[in-house]
Amino acid sequence: MERAKARGAHIYGEIAGYGSTCEAYHRVRLEECGEEPRAPSVWRWRKPAFRPAKCSTSATMARRPSSNDRIETRAVKLAFNGHAYKLAGSSLKSLIGHPQGACGAAGVAATLLAMRDGVVPPTINVDEPDPECDLDYVPAESRRLDVEYAVANCIAFGSKNSAAGVETGRMN
Repeated sequence: MERAKARGAHIYGEIAGYGSTCEAYHRVRLEECGEEPRAPSVWRWRKPAFRPAKCSTSATMARRPSSNDRIETRAVKLAFNGHAYKLAGSSLKSLIGHPQGACGAAGVAATLLAMRDGVVPPTINVDEPDPECDLDYVPAESRRLDVEYAVANCIAFGSKNSAAGVETGRMN
């Protein structure tokens, strides 16, 4: 951080923590219980001030098959408990498609830009939501929201799961 400031870099935010797991349950499906995708979101964060309960938004994958959407919803609920219903979730993949190996980087970049601009991008094409996917996925239209803390989830093929806790870039 000090070196970035010294060279005059614009700081969008700071990674406050990161977690990763690989359950190797199936080559494309997730295990139904949601425990492994939950785990990265509750790792001990590097910065003590960062706590999931302070988060305003969560970047989700929201991909098909719909069973994965339900499992990811379950994982967010397990990670955030009752606070999960206060998160504004957003699926970048619904806007740009599946970037495969770049999905984590794209999710973190979109999260940082949402934090910078105070606008959470929408999750599009949610015409008939699954009743088990009952969190706030910011459907159809973006939403103005002041975000200081966020979690970018990346749940990928082969059951590779990661999450980055991001803190606002309002530190310039």
